[in-house]
Amino acid sequence: MHRILLCDDEGMVREGLKFLINKEFGSAFLVEEAKSGRVAIEKANTFRPDIIFMDIQMPGISGIEAMREIKKEHKNIIFIVLTAYDRFSYAKEAIHIGALDYLTKPINKEKVITIIHKAIKQIEEHRTKVSREMEIIEKLEAITPIIENGFVSGIFLQDYNIGELLQYKEFLGIEEENGYMLMMKYGDDNKDGVLTNPVGAGVKGQKSSEGIQEIIKEFYPSSFAAIMGNRAVIFVPFKEEMNYEERVSCIERSRSMIRKLERKFEMSFQVGIGGVTSLAHLYDSYQEAVKACRSGAGKVIHILDIPVRLEYGEGYPIEIERAIFDKLEKGETEQVLEQVESFVAWLKGDREKPENNHKLKVLEMVLLAEQKAYLNGGLTYNFSAREGYLESILECNTFDELGQWFREKMATASSNIANGQHAYSSGLIRQAIDYIQENYTKELTLDEVSKQVNISPYYFSKIFKDETGTNFVEYFTKLRIERACELLKEKEYSIKEICGLVGYSDPNYFSRIFKKWTNTTPSDYRERGV
Repeated sequence: MHRILLCDDEGMVREGLKFLINKEFGSAFLVEEAKSGRVAIEKANTFRPDIIFMDIQMPGISGIEAMREIKKEHKNIIFIVLTAYDRFSYAKEAIHIGALDYLTKPINKEKVITIIHKAIKQIEEHRTKVSREMEIIEKLEAITPIIENGFVSGIFLQDYNIGELLQYKEFLGIEEENGYMLMMKYGDDNKDGVLTNPVGAGVKGQKSSEGIQEIIKEFYPSSFAAIMGNRAVIFVPFKEEMNYEERVSCIERSRSMIRKLERKFEMSFQVGIGGVTSLAHLYDSYQEAVKACRSGAGKVIHILDIPVRLEYGEGYPIEIERAIFDKLEKGETEQVLEQVESFVAWLKGDREKPENNHKLKVLEMVLLAEQKAYLNGGLTYNFSAREGYLESILECNTFDELGQWFREKMATASSNIANGQHAYSSGLIRQAIDYIQENYTKELTLDEVSKQVNISPYYFSKIFKDETGTNFVEYFTKLRIERACELLKEKEYSIKEICGLVGYSDPNYFSRIFKKWTNTTPSDYRERGV
């Protein structure tokens, strides 16, 4: 049901419109009247009409003034202006401030009905739009916790790349480039720093996960949390650094949070807080939060309050070191070498010659890089592979020599990761292609071929396309058609025989596939001697 308010100081006009609306639309409309602009403003707040027929010229507050006042609070009300011929300029002003249309007195019955239908259409369109927007909001509210859980889970599982991280950042509206992690654990009770009955508490926590999330958001409004078992892992976006006062404030906020949680859920809680780091290295903050929580030093512990955090001396280029190994694990050799240059420049500073501590640092980083190459590059470990390393690095008497040795070893490690991963994929695809070429006359499937090389069909499909530039079905079909073309040129076999020789049992189907690939039929191909 729609609501119409008829506002005119002439009772005859109001009664005439009301009679016409009731006769034409019956119970589709609930109609009320107002004899002045002031009453119209009051009824707009109480009756909340969808449509107002508004007389322009009334004693006291005019129709134009009443429209302006009503629109301040009710932007979606549709106005239809009533005016005399000699007041037409007012009607134009009303249209300018948002009236749907106007009617001149004496009022034409057909035009009233037409305008009301026009207004109804606009009302329904607006309601449909609002309904769709509400559906979208509801869906987003339902999916956002899943996205948040995926983001936080990716941090402690170390299972995201920079592209995924940027997607999460955009979807969740994270503006900060840094943040810190909290580890919150809960149990039935706390006995000398150990939470009791963690399994039972975990079951209880899962049932109350929405309530726990609400309280976390109350104290950390911009945070994102994942709840698993008797643990909640929480990410809090933050600026570059946390000073002493902010650290104390964070601890006090966490203490207030767990006090409220303990009162509501009758469980005991502990919170560990990690240090602030860039989004790309939140796993470091997560590990710190875990250590702080495990320390048993109190209900809320910040990593800086216990002696278990790795600290770097002032000026040490930890971000460069991290960038070297981030790029190395992806096999991005050029980017690795760019960061190596920056690190060597830092080592050198204003020194003339490298000292033993510089050489040891370079050796340490090379050995770590090679360890990652062995683990990620599919290489075979050889105990004697590093023979001569110590002598070589000790003989580096200049930073140029040290830098050259550093670059060569890091480039080799990065290339081994990239090439090892590629070689592994290439070897599997070579095996698959050999199998396909030996068995192309059979009805091979993707599942069958992937099983031959002992990898899942999904992953096989991906690396097959990466290596060959085409998918399995296209490659298999092309191989058959190419073999058919060779046999057609020889003219030793009939087309029906060739159909069977290349693995097709239906000659008509073979002809259709052949024409699709060659733009000609098998018989025309043979006749033209293509």
